[in-house]
Amino acid sequence: MADLHIRIDRAKGGIAGQIASELRDSIRGGRLAPGTRLPATRDLAADLQVSRGVVVEAYEQLVAEGFLVSRVGVGTQVTPANTPQRAAAPPRPQPVRRGTASASPSPVPYHGHRPTSPDLSHFPRERWLAAVRHVLTTVPSDALDYGDPGGVPELREELAGYLRRVRAADVRPENLIVVSGVAQGLSLALHVMAGHMMAGHVVNGQRPLRLAVEDPTSHRQVPLIKRTGAHVLPVPVDEEGIDVRRAGGDAVLVTPAHQFPTGVVLSPARRAALMEWAYAGRRLILEDDYDAEFRFDRDPVGCLQGLAPDRVILCGSVSKALAPGLRLGWVAAPPDLAEAIRRARGELDLGSPVIDQYALAHFLRTGAYDKHLRRMRREYRRRRDALVSALAAELPEVRVRGIEAGLHVYLELPDGWDEPRTVRAAAELGLLVEAVGPMRRTPGPAAVVMGFARLPAHKAEAAVRGLKVRMSGQTLTDRERRA
Repeated sequence: MADLHIRIDRAKGGIAGQIASELRDSIRGGRLAPGTRLPATRDLAADLQVSRGVVVEAYEQLVAEGFLVSRVGVGTQVTPANTPQRAAAPPRPQPVRRGTASASPSPVPYHGHRPTSPDLSHFPRERWLAAVRHVLTTVPSDALDYGDPGGVPELREELAGYLRRVRAADVRPENLIVVSGVAQGLSLALHVMAGHMMAGHVVNGQRPLRLAVEDPTSHRQVPLIKRTGAHVLPVPVDEEGIDVRRAGGDAVLVTPAHQFPTGVVLSPARRAALMEWAYAGRRLILEDDYDAEFRFDRDPVGCLQGLAPDRVILCGSVSKALAPGLRLGWVAAPPDLAEAIRRARGELDLGSPVIDQYALAHFLRTGAYDKHLRRMRREYRRRRDALVSALAAELPEVRVRGIEAGLHVYLELPDGWDEPRTVRAAAELGLLVEAVGPMRRTPGPAAVVMGFARLPAHKAEAAVRGLKVRMSGQTLTDRERRA
């Protein structure tokens, strides 16, 4: 039985998060060895003089992240050493450089607003302006010259601290690369992994990179993947997320915190299976952490990268938290891959705008970023709750799926509703909706993705009622039109 030394600062609040963080650090630092049995929740709660529910919440968080396992009759223990996530990482094969030609991807029409777009009217203009003014009055002139293509050191330092604190990542500044968003981060990572393979062809007797992807997945990412020369291997997603146990491939692209588009979270069992798949086959995991800050029913599950930093490449951005137009994101990768991605970034465009990087660093350092996230998390939760309540009242036959998170809901449509007609009807009401059909590689039930970030809570009922009227073929009354 482990003798735990957990420090709690009651003035800070978030006691469960503090307990989870202390235990997580003890496991990573080797102070809690694999297989160590933890005290019962009731005993630890008594020792710490907190409620048992707080300890249960901390344990459940770490079970969900894969650091702990809990079994009836055995209790809770640190994930044993003979499980994949505690196994030593085998040496990674070096990427093989091949041809540079790529097949032309299928054209994807450009759409400015998406169901996953944030409410840009809430962009913190004054605070961002203050951050830019601070940068322009404090940074030396030489800082505006060509810099490290991996990003300015100040931003990488702040991002590393933020990701460790908020996403339970295991990352150092030197393993971070600042990019223009998740799309560029994924593209750079895939190019490095694939060695600029020739799309759809075997070069010098060797095959292209085979990338397993969630099915359904964002249809915007498929052309990006194919442009790197990788072959796409769809893997179905169910209520527990992706199941890679029977999947092939050299790597996998996942959205574990909030799967897009279905909205499910990767279960602890599937996390363990994913780790086993990666270590057993010397495979890599590309983690798209696109909207993990917006979990409404509980603290977000820690990122996969924090569990297996030698196997996972983590990609994130401020596109959902602040604005897509800022084009600021990051990649956290194992050291050798991080250096290769940094070089690739330098070859591409010499790095991101330095003034914006310094401004984001100031935003993070002063707490303005956290303050903005707290405010928007409350607002987006109100809007999601209003939309879901309106759907339950007006259109109970439409099934809302997925966890309470993000900026969109996944809606399974009832019999008689088809995706194109639903999208057209929603668009007439100003709703941001996309069909799920084009996101599938294999057939599935009719469904749409509906964004709620730009739908004020007080307008949700009228919008859903309008959708009901249009799908039933009725005519809106004057009062409904005014609403």
